Amino acid sequence: MTVIKIEHLSKSFGRNQVLKDVNFQVEKGEVVCLIGSSGSGKSTLLRCINLLETPSGGQIIYKGENILDEKHNIQEYRTHLGMVFQQFNLFNNHNVLKNCTVGQMKVLKRSKVEAEEVALKYLQIVGMDQYVNAKPRQLSGGQKQRVAIARALSMSPDVMLFDEPTSALDPEMVGEVLKVMRQLADAGNTMLIVTHEMEFAKEVADRVVFMDKGVIVEEGPPSQVLVNPQHERTQEFLKRTLK
Repeated sequence: MTVIKIEHLSKSFGRNQVLKDVNFQVEKGEVVCLIGSSGSGKSTLLRCINLLETPSGGQIIYKGENILDEKHNIQEYRTHLGMVFQQFNLFNNHNVLKNCTVGQMKVLKRSKVEAEEVALKYLQIVGMDQYVNAKPRQLSGGQKQRVAIARALSMSPDVMLFDEPTSALDPEMVGEVLKVMRQLADAGNTMLIVTHEMEFAKEVADRVVFMDKGVIVEEGPPSQVLVNPQHERTQEFLKRTLK
C-alpha cells in the first residue's frame, strides 16, 4: 500500500529551482533513505512533503487525494506525519514527558492519562523513560533527539520523516540515535530519512534515493545504489563520501 506518492513536484525560491519534476513514492512499512550532497534538494523535499514549504508545482497524494488541493485540511494531514528535525525542536520550558504529551492532547484530543500512557510507551522504546521529569537543557544531544523521536511516535503517524537526525550530534552520540532508528525499522515503521550515514542506509534502507541538483538521479535497493551505482553522478558522490 502506497502511503505517500509524489508526482512532478517542483519547488523554487525566487529564481532558484531547488526541486525539478520529482516523482517517487513511499510504501507502507518501507524505509527509504534520501542521500546526496548538501544543496541537492533532499531536505527541501522532506519539508515539502509535510508542507513546511509550499511546493511550486506538482502533487502530493496521500490516501488517494492530492493534499495540495485548496479544500484539503493541511493541519489534519500533518497529524499523520511524524517529523524529526536536525535541531530537535523540543519545548525548552516543558519536561520530557510534557514534550511528548502536549501535541497528543492538543491535536489528537487525547486525555492526559491516555497521552501519558502513550508517551511513556515510546519513551521506554527509545530508552528515555527514566528522564520524564528532566528539561531539555539537562539532556545531551543524543538524549534530546531520542525524546524528539518518542514525541513524533506518540502522535501515531503513518510515516516518520527524519531530516538528517544525527547531523547536529557529537560523533559518540550518533550511534545511540541510529540504534533507536534501527529498532523502529525492524518494528515495521514507515520511514523516510534524509541522511549522510551511508553505513546506516546500507544496513537499514529498503530503498535508497540519490538526489543531485534537485532531481532524483538513481534509486533502488542499497545493494544496487550504494554498492553498484549505475549513474556517473552517483559514483562520484559515493567516491567522495565513502572514503
